[in-house]
Parts: sequence; C-alpha cells; structure tokens
Amino acid sequence: MRLSVDRERCCGAGMCALTAPGVFDQDQDSGRVVLLAAEPPAHFHKAARLAIQVCPCLAITEG
Repeated sequence: MRLSVDRERCCGAGMCALTAPGVFDQDQDSGRVVLLAAEPPAHFHKAARLAIQVCPCLAITEG
C-alpha cells in the first residue's frame, strides 16, 4: 500500500486522523492532513482504506 495526500484539497475535517491515527495526523496550525506513513505497515491497511472512504474532501489516495 502506498498513500498520498493532497493538502491543498484537505478541508481539515480530521476524519483521517480519527480513523487511522497511526497513519494520519492534523497540522496544528492549518488543521490539514499530515501523512505519517506513506507506506503503512499491513496492520494499518484496513484503517487507512477506511480513512480514504470517509474523507469528505477526497484528499487521500492509494496507489
């Protein structure tokens, strides 16, 4: 699994950080997504894929 984020597209809802806190965080200043692990370990894959689905801004992609 390889993830990427579009910080310009991010609206700061924080669903990614709530859903997969080992993979995503939020910037303290802007509230935008911070990718902690572009290639997360296998035990994070299910949560990361769920975070992609629940992102209201479609700012997270896999591939």
